[in-house]
Amino acid sequence: MPLQIPTLDDRRYQELLDEMLARIPVHNPQWTNFNKSDPGVTIVEIFSFLTENLLYRSNQIPERNRRKFLTLLGVPLQPASPARGLVTFTNERGPLQTLTLNDGIEVRAGQVPFRTERGLDVLPIEAQVFYKRKLVNPDQKLKEYYKLLYSSYNQSPNEAEFQLYETVPLDARKIEGVDLGQETADGSLWIALLLRAGDKPVDKTDKARAALLDEAREAIATKTLSLAMVPALTDVTRRLVPAGPANPESAPLLEYRIPNIPDSGGLPNDPFQRKPDYKPLPASAQTDVLAAPGIVDITLPQAEELKLWNNLEPLEPGAGDFPPALDDTNLNDRLITWLRISSKAAARARLLWVGINSVFVTQRARVSNEVLPSGTGAPDQVMFLSQKPVVPGSVRLTITTKQGETKQWEEIEDLFTAGPEVKVPDLRSPPGSQPPIERPSEVFTVNPESGEIKFGDGMRGKRPPLEATVRASYDYGVGSAGNVGEGAINSSPSLPAGLKVTNPVRTWNGTEAETVTEGEKQITRYLQHRDRLVSAADFETITWRTPGVDIGRVEVIPAFNPSLSPNEPGGAPGAVTLMLIPRFDPDRPTAPKPDRLFLDTVCRYLDPRRLVTTELFLRGPDYKDLWITVGINIVAGAAVPTVREAVKRELLQFLASFDPAQRGPQDDVDGSQPGTRKQNGWPLRKAVSDRELLAVASRVPGVLFVNDVLIAEGTRPATPQINMSGLELPRVAGISVTVGEPLALDQLRGQSTTSTTTPAAPRIVPVPVVPEEC
Repeated sequence: MPLQIPTLDDRRYQELLDEMLARIPVHNPQWTNFNKSDPGVTIVEIFSFLTENLLYRSNQIPERNRRKFLTLLGVPLQPASPARGLVTFTNERGPLQTLTLNDGIEVRAGQVPFRTERGLDVLPIEAQVFYKRKLVNPDQKLKEYYKLLYSSYNQSPNEAEFQLYETVPLDARKIEGVDLGQETADGSLWIALLLRAGDKPVDKTDKARAALLDEAREAIATKTLSLAMVPALTDVTRRLVPAGPANPESAPLLEYRIPNIPDSGGLPNDPFQRKPDYKPLPASAQTDVLAAPGIVDITLPQAEELKLWNNLEPLEPGAGDFPPALDDTNLNDRLITWLRISSKAAARARLLWVGINSVFVTQRARVSNEVLPSGTGAPDQVMFLSQKPVVPGSVRLTITTKQGETKQWEEIEDLFTAGPEVKVPDLRSPPGSQPPIERPSEVFTVNPESGEIKFGDGMRGKRPPLEATVRASYDYGVGSAGNVGEGAINSSPSLPAGLKVTNPVRTWNGTEAETVTEGEKQITRYLQHRDRLVSAADFETITWRTPGVDIGRVEVIPAFNPSLSPNEPGGAPGAVTLMLIPRFDPDRPTAPKPDRLFLDTVCRYLDPRRLVTTELFLRGPDYKDLWITVGINIVAGAAVPTVREAVKRELLQFLASFDPAQRGPQDDVDGSQPGTRKQNGWPLRKAVSDRELLAVASRVPGVLFVNDVLIAEGTRPATPQINMSGLELPRVAGISVTVGEPLALDQLRGQSTTSTTTPAAPRIVPVPVVPEEC
C-alpha cells in the first residue's frame, strides 16, 4: 500500500469563521448580533484569518519532510533550466565607429533579465538579407521576353538557358526558411552591408555620398562581423554510436565571400571575361550553424577591399553570379558591399534567419556578494541562497576568517571526493610509499533546485571557521518564464547611448524545476537504474527526466535500427531506438515532431548515462496522412452539431500520437491486470482499421448507429485497413462526419483523381525579373 502524506488540517478561512459563529449560541446565548459591524464578529474574523495562516504553515511540514527524504536517498530534483536566445545590437544614432561590448551585459524582456555570453564588435552599419528565389513554371511569353533581352549571354559557344528569379528578402515571419540548394537560383544567400538610414551626406552630390561610404568602410575595416544564423531544423534524427559522440562535427559546409574587385575597380571590357570574382573571408564558428543556431565570426578585410564594381552594364546587376539587383534606389545608394553565403554541393542548408551584430544570451539575474550566515566551525554546515533556482556552475563563494584572510572556495559535485581539513599521513600505506594525491578541502556543493550549500565535516572537506564571514555571488533564473517571443527583449540598463537591442527569434530551453511530487515518483526507478541506461524501463524513465525539454511521449524500441529497412524490433542487437514526441510544436500542433534542438538536448543528457556498447537512435515519428469520412444517424431529439463534433473529437483522440494528460511513465495502471501498462497514444506498428473506428464512433452518446466509415491514405482510394510499420503513426489530414451516408473521399480531399506536374526549368544563368509597377 503506498504511503499517504497526511494533511494536518485542510479547513479554510470561511469554514473556520462559520464554525466559530455556529458555536456562539452554545457558549454565549446572549450574543445575538452576528453582523459584520459587530466588534465581536470582527475579532472572530481576525482569529479565523490567523488560524488559516497557522494551518497553512503546519501543512508545509510534510512537504519539507518529503524533500528531506529525497535528499537522504540521493535523488535530487531536477533544477529549472535557463532560457537561451539570440539578440542583435544596432548602432542607430551613435558615432560612425565600431563599438566593442564585453560579455555579461544585461538585457531585459520586461522584468526578465538576460546576459550576453561573450563580447562582440557592434558595427555602425545595417544589413539586409536577400536571396534569388526561382520562378517555377514562368509564363512562356515572359521567358521569351527575357531570353531576347539577355541575348548577349548567348554569344558564347554554349547557348545559355535562363533561370528567372525574383529578389526576395529573408524574413522568418513570412517564410519557413529557404533551402540554398533547392529554392535559390544560385545556391547563395546575399547580405547587403548598408549605411545606416540616419547617416546622410553633407550634400546630395555623388562625391559627398562616396565620401560617406568610404568613412563607413574605414569604420568596419579589419573588424569582426558577428553573423548569427538560425537554421530551419528539419533533420529529426540523432544517433549515439558505441563509445562515441552524437553526430560528430564535420568540416564547415558554408563559404563566406565578398566581391574581389580589381585594382582598377571595374571589369574587363571583353564580354567573355566580364564575370564576377569572389574571395573567401576568414570565418570561425563554435558550432555547426546548419545543425543549431550559432554565430560565425567573420574578419572583414581592409577598407579598399570593401567596394563594388564601378563599370557594370545596365543588364549586368543581378544576372549570372552578380549580386541581386536592388530595385529600391534608397538601399542602392547606401550599399557598401555584398557578403555572399554559399553552400557546398553536399550540404543540406536551410536557413530561417540571418543577421549581424548578434550574440547569444542566457536568461539569468546576478546576485553579487550576498552575505550568508556566519560560520560556526561545526561539521556539515548548511546554508541557503536567497534566490533560486540557481544557474549550475555560477556560484562563487568567498570566506573571510576573523583574522581577515579571504579565500575563494571551490564548488564540487560530491563532498566524498574532498580532501581532509588537516593533512595527515595514511597509516594504511607502508613506509616509503608514494604519498596520495592531495585533494582540495576548501570546497562545497550546491543544490541548484533549492539553493542549498553544504560544507564538509572535516574528514571530507573543510568546515567554515567560527564567525567566518561567508559571501556568495551567483546567477539565478526564472525557468519557463524566460521563453519569450520575438522582439520581447528590447531594453538594457547598461548599453551605451545610441545602441538598441532586440531578439529576432524567440528564446528557448527554459523549463520549470521538478516538483517534489514528480521527484517522489522517481524514487523506485532511480534506485533501480542508478541513473544508468540498461533496461527498456531505464531508457524511458531517464529520458522523461531530461531537463530543458517538455516531452509528450517516449517510446523505447530495443534491438531496432531504423536505418535498416525493412527491419523489425529484435533484428539489431546492441541498438536501441527512442521515438520522441514533444508536448508542444507550434508549427505542427496536431502532429508534433522534435526538431534538432530538442534531440540535441536529449542526446546530451543520455550520452553519459548509456553503456559504451549501446548504439542509440533518437528520432521523431513518421506520420502517415489519413483521410476519414463517417456517416452516422442521430438519436431522436439529440443536437446534431453537438453529436457530430463529439464523434470528431473521439476519433481524433483515439488516433492521437500521445495523451496530453500523461506526463511520465505510468506502470501498473490497471488494477485488474497487474503489470499492465497504459499506452500513451496510438501504438506503434498497429494498423488503423475502419471497423475499429466504427466501434469508437458508435459509442459516442447520441449516435444511433454508424452507416459507414471510409479511410484512405494520402491520395489512394478507400481501404478497410491501413498498415503501420517502423516508427509510423497516423495523422488525420482531414475528417468529415455527416448525418446519413459518408462524404466521398475525393470531395473531402478537395482534389481530382488525376493531376499533372510540369518540371521546373533547368538553371544555368540566373536572370532577375523586374517587378511590375503601377
